[in-house]
Amino acid sequence: MLSFFQQQPPIVVEVIKQPEPARDISIDYILTMFATAGVVLLAAAIGGLIAGVIFIVLRRLRDASAPASDTTHVRLRI
Repeated sequence: MLSFFQQQPPIVVEVIKQPEPARDISIDYILTMFATAGVVLLAAAIGGLIAGVIFIVLRRLRDASAPASDTTHVRLRI
């Protein structure tokens, strides 16, 4: 039985250079994610401010062109 194992040719294993390890989630990725969210929030804030200014200007123009009336209502002069 021992002679059976000795008659087989040897097993040759080629060793090649291993590839570079894959990058995990790094601090660069996390910072990029927060920067992107910050840009979106900044754009939303600027858009909200512009819309608010437009509404206030339109309201003031409408109130200025409205005839004066003697009512008990209180108008906020925003």
